[in-house]
Amino acid sequence: MHQPAALGADAVRTLLSLEGTPVRRVAEGSEHATWFIGDDRVLRLAADEDVTLRQRREVALRDALRGRLPVPVPESLASGEWAPGLAYTLDHRLPGRSAEERQVSGAGELDLAGLLAALRSYGRTEPGDPAGAAAAGGGSGAGTGPVALPREPVRDPAGLREEALRAAERSADPALDPGLVLRRLAVPPPPAAPDTAVLLHNDLKGEHLLIGDDGEITGVLDWTDAALGDPAEDIAGLAISIGAPAAVRAAALASYGPEVCLRGLWLARCDTLVRLAERLHGSDDDSPLPLLRTQRRRAWQLTPLDL
Repeated sequence: MHQPAALGADAVRTLLSLEGTPVRRVAEGSEHATWFIGDDRVLRLAADEDVTLRQRREVALRDALRGRLPVPVPESLASGEWAPGLAYTLDHRLPGRSAEERQVSGAGELDLAGLLAALRSYGRTEPGDPAGAAAAGGGSGAGTGPVALPREPVRDPAGLREEALRAAERSADPALDPGLVLRRLAVPPPPAAPDTAVLLHNDLKGEHLLIGDDGEITGVLDWTDAALGDPAEDIAGLAISIGAPAAVRAAALASYGPEVCLRGLWLARCDTLVRLAERLHGSDDDSPLPLLRTQRRRAWQLTPLDL
C-alpha cells in the first residue's frame, strides 16, 4: 500500500485547527510520527493500517485502565484520520522525563510494583475461564473489560538460548565475559505456568516510562503492543529499562516469585544479545548502538537470583 507523505508543521496545525500554536516534531519512527503540540499535548500519526488498528485499541484500553492503575496513562483529547485509513490521536502530555534520562528511585520501584500487580489482577486468565479466554482470543471478556487483546505466545527458552549464544559469539564485547554468558544461560528458566496469562504492556522500554524529579513514575506511554501473556515479558522489559536488580525488586514487591523473575531475566538477557547482534551484523540500522549496549549492560547486572 502506498503511504502518504508525512505531514509538515503547517499541515499538523491545519489538521487540528490550531493556527498559530507551536508544534515540534519529536520523532519519525516506523510506527508513528510524533509531534509536541504546545507544551501540554502530543500528537501521534499512525504509519499504516496495522498501527491504526492497534492505536485505536490502545485508546480504548487506556480508558479502561485509567483509575485502575497506580500510575498515570495518557488521556486522548481528540482522534481521527490524518489520511484515509490512517489514524491520529492527540493526547494530554504527561510530566516527567524518559527512564533513559532519569533514574528510577525506590518510590518509583514501588510504583512499578503496583503497576505489575494491577496488570496481573486486571488481565489474568485462568484455565477453564471462558470469560478470560474470550478476551484473549478476540472477544469481549471480563478479564479485560470490553477491549479485545491478542494473546502473546510463551517463548521457547531453548531456541532463544541458541540464538543468544550465536549472537554473543558474533558480537564479542569486552565488557561481557563469554564465560558469564554461558553460566547465566546454562540452565533454562522455570517454564511459564500453562494456560495462565496476565495483561501485559508488552513494550516497557525506558522511553515509555516517565520519571519525575524524585524518581517516581509519572506516566506509562504507548500501549499499542498490549496483549495477554507471560508476566515475565514485562519483567524483562523492566530489566532492560531500569536494570535487572531494580526489575527483580519491583516484581518481588508485586508478589511474583523467583521462577517468574528468573524467566524475565533470561528473556531480557537473551533479547539484548540478539538485538545488539542484529544492529551490528543484521538488518537493524535504526536502533542507536549506545542505547543497545546500555540495555545489554542493565539486563546483565547481577541480582540475588544469580547467586
